[in-house]
Order: sequence, then C-alpha cells, then structure tokens
Amino acid sequence: MKPEYAQYAIEAINLTKKFKVYLDKGHTLKEKALFRKRRKYESRVVLDGISFAVEKGEAVGLIGHNGCGKSTTLKLLTRIMYPDSGTIRMHGRVSSLIELGAGFHPDMSGRENICINASIFGLDKKEIESRMGEIISFSELEDFIDNPVRTYSSGMYMRLAFAVAINVQADILLIDEILAVGDANFQAKCFERLKELKAGGTTIVIVSHSLGQIEQICDRSIWIDGGRIREIGTPADVHPRYLAYMGGKRKERAAIETERKEQEAAKAGAQERAGAGAAGVQEKAGAGAAGVQDESGELGSLEVKIVKSELLDENGEACSMFQAGSKMTIRVTYERTDAAVKESEFGFHIFRSDGLDCYGTNTLIDKVENITLEDRGVILVEFAQVMLLQGRYRVDLAFHDETGLTYHHVYCAALFEIMNYFSEAGLIRLEHRWVVNGRECGRRS
Repeated sequence: MKPEYAQYAIEAINLTKKFKVYLDKGHTLKEKALFRKRRKYESRVVLDGISFAVEKGEAVGLIGHNGCGKSTTLKLLTRIMYPDSGTIRMHGRVSSLIELGAGFHPDMSGRENICINASIFGLDKKEIESRMGEIISFSELEDFIDNPVRTYSSGMYMRLAFAVAINVQADILLIDEILAVGDANFQAKCFERLKELKAGGTTIVIVSHSLGQIEQICDRSIWIDGGRIREIGTPADVHPRYLAYMGGKRKERAAIETERKEQEAAKAGAQERAGAGAAGVQEKAGAGAAGVQDESGELGSLEVKIVKSELLDENGEACSMFQAGSKMTIRVTYERTDAAVKESEFGFHIFRSDGLDCYGTNTLIDKVENITLEDRGVILVEFAQVMLLQGRYRVDLAFHDETGLTYHHVYCAALFEIMNYFSEAGLIRLEHRWVVNGRECGRRS
C-alpha cells in the first residue's frame, strides 16, 4: 500500500526560522572580550509557521516583497540551512539553482566544474560522462569549456550552472532568481526547457520577482508576506491582488515621504500650505487603500477607471458570439479620476471558461507608447482574426503604471463564445496548407 504522501513531491509543515541581527558585532577575540555590550542583537523572525505541499509534476512560484522569506524557504528546501522548527519532506532527487555559480571553483575549467557539480547532485562518474556533451551543448560554451571559470562572465556562469542543474534528471528543481541573468535568447531557451521538464513530470519551485516568468511556468503561486503565507492560488487569481497590495504600500510610502517633506517646509514657515498638502495626500492615500478590492471582482486604486467594456464584430456592432478566424474588437471606455495621472499602461488577458490561460499582453510588453490619458476616453484593441477554436471565453482588463501599480483591474470585463463549423482540435487555429505529391490541395466544399 502506498503512503498517503505519495502524491506530493514536497511537504513543508509549520516551518519557522529566526535570525540574529547584531547591532554592533565584534569580530576579533579582543573586541569580543573588551566590548561585550557591543554584541547586542535582535531576533528577527523570517518564517513564522508556513505550511504548503507541492504535488509531483507541479510548478509553483513563490512571490512576495524583499525580505518576506521566499529565498529562505527555498534554502530550507535545499537543506542549505535548517528550520528552527517544523518538518520538510522531499520525495525524489533534488537539483537547485540558488546562487549564481555556487560551488564552482574559479581555477578549474568549466568541464571540471561540471563534474564536481554533477557529483554533488548525486550522479556517478558514468552518468556524468554520458551527459557531458548534452550539458556543454545546452550551455553553448563549447569554445570556453576548458577555460577557468574565473574568466567567465556572469552570464556564462549562469549558462553553465543552469545547464548542469537541468540535465541531472532530478525529480525536483528549485530555482531562485537565476533566470534574471543572461541574454533574451538563452532565457527563452531556458523557459522552453523548463516547460519540457514540467511536461516530463519534474516538480519545479521558482522564486522570482518577475510575475511574467511565473505565469508562463507555474500552476500555482504562493504569496508570502511577513514570514507567513498570505494566499495560495493560480497566478491569474493571486498576482492581481499582490500587485494591488504592493501598489497600496507604495502609495503609503509616497504619502509618508510627502508628509515628511511638508513638515520640514512647515518648520521653515509654510505651516498652512504644508498642512493642506499633507491632508490632501492622506485623503488620496485613504481613497486608494479603500479601492484596493471590492466584491464586484475589481481591484485598483481607481485613479483611472474602466466604466464600460464591450466586444464588437466586423461591422462595429456589439457582439458576444464570433466565428473562428473572424474580426473582433475590444472597446474600452475609461475615466480619469485623478488629473495628476497623465499616462498609463493598459492590458488584456483572455481565459477559456475552464480557466485555461489563452493569451495576454499589455502596452508595456508590446512596447507601445504610454497611453496619454484624457478625462474620458476610448481604447480599441483590434484582432484582424481571432484564431481561437470553439469554446467560451472571458476577457480581463487592467490599467496600471509601468511599475505594476494597478489603477483598475476588472475580472470578466467581457464574455464571448467562438463557434467553429470545422472539427479542428485544440485551442487555436494555425494557418496551414496541404501539398500532396507536389500539388496543393484545397478544402472540399
């Protein structure tokens, strides 16, 4: 009989971790003997009883602000450090990319470091030799593989470390911000390989501040805040609320900073002006916090608000049913409630009725110039051909600034259905033609 935990690759149960942060620590024996009072420290709780489980073959992203405990959690999973209390169960061979080039000897060649790192991951000599060619090929460092790694750039370090980690046939792969390094082509290659590993049943845990990376790879996101798990769910559900929360915190800090500057101005004799400015900033910050989330499925601080959204057919008429391959336009009417907000990014995301992520982008990703806002305006997103196949879909819409501060995010802003007279299978239609024996074949009528 299989044990109850057989479905899980990772189990973390009630993990806690504290660190001593010394205020003024003596380093030499003389300093420690003569200045004992300098060894004062405060105990900082980094993880406060977090619990989660990751199923075999699942990809999970850890998100949260700096210092919330993401990287500490990953280091506990790799056993680089151990929890003060709690239990961790890892079922399978573990491969990790925690720190760039960790474990590399600078005076050894890339080839020698491959052997060392692979042996750390549990491969024997025969396995290392059989995979050496594949590792070098993936890293694209054939011309430098016999050079000392101290001569490598940070991007070359990352290539070599990543190539080793993903070619040891691990059951569990742990990654901490490693994909932020490297050129665009290699990042794309890494993502494709991660998708292949995930499809092959490898369990993946990623720590990243890039929500886009997590959305491409992960089935779930775990939001850690102040050493505790704030929310677990699909990236589409968790990320908008996380961005709204971070936007609110950013506005609070801006309000505090503005108030501080105004208080300094008041000391210089501008009490009335500074007091009025501080009151205005506090009122604005309060309104933003109040607008973070409501029961209608909307998020944001509401400096820019979506007042109407509709889908139009090829004749410009409101429509909710389209043929596969037909023209569709998203028409969004917005209002600006804060004249200080001059520009905004805008994005949309399309999901199938079963929650499948079909497509999403925004003006920042598409490198479109920022939208210059009017007090009331209209944005059109035009699709010459909607290549989705038959099914029901929803569209999410959002205004936000370039740092991710959400002005207004509307879930299910529009619903539509795709009809298809043909029996194609899958999610999208790919344009193609048939050529048989050198002759192009057309469709039967």
